[in-house]
Amino acid sequence: MHPSGWSDLATAFGLVLVIEGIALALMPEALKRMAAQMLAQPARTLRVGGLVSAVIGLVVVWLVRG
Repeated sequence: MHPSGWSDLATAFGLVLVIEGIALALMPEALKRMAAQMLAQPARTLRVGGLVSAVIGLVVVWLVRG
């Protein structure tokens, strides 16, 4: 991986932490309810949702970074 690729990856990871931290700080009870709802979902449903999210994220990155 090119050195700038590592920088981009570290930046993306940092942004994930910022977004998750803000969400936890602003709405901890809502996130706890959502986590409880996720535990009740079948693994297949979570897997499909995760894959769909990953594909959407990849498309967004592709469109932005061109």
